[in-house]
Amino acid sequence: MTERNALLAIHLGALLFGLSGIFGKLAATTPNMIAGGRAFFAVLALSLAAVLWRSRNAIRPSLRQMVLLALGGLLLGTHWVTFFEAVKISGVAIATLGFASFPAFTVLLEGLLFRERTRPSEFAMVGVVCVGLILVTPQFSLNSEATVGLLWAVLSGFLFALLSLLNRASTRGLDPVKAALYQNITVLLCFLPLAWPLLPSVRAVDWLWLAMLGIFCTGLAHSLFVASLRVLKARTTAVIFALEPVYGILFAWWLFSEQPTLRMLAGGVLIVSAIFVSARMAR
Repeated sequence: MTERNALLAIHLGALLFGLSGIFGKLAATTPNMIAGGRAFFAVLALSLAAVLWRSRNAIRPSLRQMVLLALGGLLLGTHWVTFFEAVKISGVAIATLGFASFPAFTVLLEGLLFRERTRPSEFAMVGVVCVGLILVTPQFSLNSEATVGLLWAVLSGFLFALLSLLNRASTRGLDPVKAALYQNITVLLCFLPLAWPLLPSVRAVDWLWLAMLGIFCTGLAHSLFVASLRVLKARTTAVIFALEPVYGILFAWWLFSEQPTLRMLAGGVLIVSAIFVSARMAR
């Protein structure tokens, strides 16, 4: 893969991740069913990707790593449920921006759990993200659906930050695609009992949206991310992934007429800018 193709791949991956909220909103079913259905199709897609992008240097996971991967699967599934709950309550734009807070949680948790020094610029990034989140909602009140949805989305971002740090500690030496496959298998096994009673009520068109979520927004997006990392620097990919909420908001505006207010746009600009600057400054 050339550098140009890698840049195209990572932009496409960011676009696909940004579409997760769109397909979740289109699927007229519960967040538990969305998580289970997404995991089912993701397992199919990642199994194919594991064959196509087989890593020769990858090692067989130890028992400890398998346990941590299973724990990561629980975090991943819960992250999905909370994110799609936010989408159902407050819409794609607010849910996407709330989830975009996860780099701020990552900075704080990384310093706490790995005892790494947190730079003043990173504390500043956390502060800017907090201000952006306050601006995202029309009024910050628990009586407001927008606020409740934002809190679900922020919880989703917190869980994703925990998942990222857990993966950092547990997946060293493993094939990233296979690690994602093991975690999605865990999600499928955990949510199958919850999703099974809902299967008769799922419409054919909803299966299409679940398939899009699992195949494109999970399997293909993750594979593109892994493939591009073999050519690009990690901080380059992080900067591009800062565009994920932008893609999500633009598509929500186009498809669902979720027109962001000036206050929401100001909050979104602060959040995305903080992520962008922090990624550029990362060493």
